[in-house]
Amino acid sequence: MGVIFFYIHKLNISWSSIGFKKSGMVQGGILGLSLGVVTFSVSYFIEYLILKNMGLHPKLAFYIANVTISNQNIIGVSMPALSICLLGNIVNVWAEEGLFRGVLFQTGKMSYTQKTANLIQSLLFGLWHVITVVVWVLDGSIGIPAAFVMAIGYIVLAGILGYEWGLCVAITGTLWAGAFEHFFNNFISNTLHVITETGVDELQIIRIVISNVLSLLGVILLTKARKRYKNKVPKGQKYGG
Repeated sequence: MGVIFFYIHKLNISWSSIGFKKSGMVQGGILGLSLGVVTFSVSYFIEYLILKNMGLHPKLAFYIANVTISNQNIIGVSMPALSICLLGNIVNVWAEEGLFRGVLFQTGKMSYTQKTANLIQSLLFGLWHVITVVVWVLDGSIGIPAAFVMAIGYIVLAGILGYEWGLCVAITGTLWAGAFEHFFNNFISNTLHVITETGVDELQIIRIVISNVLSLLGVILLTKARKRYKNKVPKGQKYGG
């Protein structure tokens, strides 16, 4: 967050200049939440079918937990826990979207093409999440071989979403679509869990992969559809949206 404040102060610009614009918030919010709800609905359903086919009896449970790809720390279902989860995710999303899709993406476009700038910020976003793996290694939770695999997983999965949310910026001109989906993804992972006789969220990684890939494909298709529509607009006629 400090980097964002420094960037805004140094250039003497407003938060809207990096994508947090008042106009487009509703449109971006609807797009982001729609992507999150649809893709996670599909991924939870597929996870349920896989577990059911394995002879287990999966069910959904709502409680607040710190969830990562490899472990889980249950907090509970109290109002304080819910408030902490909501506030923590809002701050996290604001900071990450502002830094990667705001500051880094906008800065990158000054020197590179939009596509290249998007690839750079998404790679940096993926690398940023490796910090979690480093913490696990330092506290002895996992060994180096497992950490290497986990790091690659974080880079790929976070990178996919980072690239997708960069595309959302290109489509809408704001950070809101990515911010709303980012918040939804984090919140649903922290609260809605799949429980069986043998454990909790055992196939979480499959759920996340399916959701991330579907979300990226959806935005790519939307981007292509908008380009086709724009190309059909006669010259001289204003292209809205």
